[in-house]
Amino acid sequence: MGKKRKLGQQAEVAEAATPEEVSAPQRPKRTLLGWKDGAVGPVQENSSSGAAGARGGVPVFRNKEKVLITCSRRIMSRYRHLMLNVVSLLPHCKKDNKVESKSSKGATLNELVELRNCSYCMFFECRKQKDLYLWMAKCPNGPSVKFLVNAVHTMEELKLTGNHLKGSRPILTFTTNFNKDPHWMLLKEMITQIFETPKDHRKSKPFHDHVFAFAIVDDHIWFRNYQIVNQGGIEETTLVEVGPRFCLNPIKIFGGSFGGPTLYENPFYISPNQIRALEKKKKAGKYATKVKAKTRRKMHELENPLEPDEFADLWRE
Repeated sequence: MGKKRKLGQQAEVAEAATPEEVSAPQRPKRTLLGWKDGAVGPVQENSSSGAAGARGGVPVFRNKEKVLITCSRRIMSRYRHLMLNVVSLLPHCKKDNKVESKSSKGATLNELVELRNCSYCMFFECRKQKDLYLWMAKCPNGPSVKFLVNAVHTMEELKLTGNHLKGSRPILTFTTNFNKDPHWMLLKEMITQIFETPKDHRKSKPFHDHVFAFAIVDDHIWFRNYQIVNQGGIEETTLVEVGPRFCLNPIKIFGGSFGGPTLYENPFYISPNQIRALEKKKKAGKYATKVKAKTRRKMHELENPLEPDEFADLWRE
């Protein structure tokens, strides 16, 4: 063991030490604008590449966007499993508690997004324990989109053979229909910013082993998730579906976050309540035709009575 210094020697060492050596290094300022710390200023000679945050004096962009995923209360188990599947596919998302589905949900969600330091929000809203609506919003200034979710199939239901690494970065593919109309172009940009995993994210893996496919068929957006299977060369690369599956029917596009001026409204949208009402009317129409047929039969019997049978009492005693 080393010898202990005397009290006088310790005082001399403390006086010889400079204030820079004694004080801890100053922490860089926290930035929320997407730029690395100290990126704008000149590169220091003794600083590391991570602390300097610039390459040759050029600012380096760091994507800090995160997505908040939550749902409404009294949601069905099937829709909750779909939300959990989406959470497992997006390593840059944050899951929060359930939110009450009322008129003030926009202010509540904007506050939650700000508290969780996110920039986008996906809100799964279930109504009447039957219908599922999906909100995609850029918080806090918008825009936001409201979808009706149809044809829901979770990973537990499908039991497909595909599999990919959890947290790997996906490749997003879109059909050419997204470039035709302005509202489809806006939806494409929002989907890209939400579903694309930021580069060098701490929870992501530096691999591309699956594909997110978005296709427009009959004015609906169909989502599929495929695994990239490379059995040898590039020519032998195949796609195996992983799941989940769902279909998005756009209802409205708003200028603000969860509200605001309407930028686009789907003219072909029919609410599920109207569809159920039409089905009830159709069933009620069948019953009404049966009642009318019975009434006509009775009226016909009254107008055309049968003649009395002369042999009816022949075998009676």
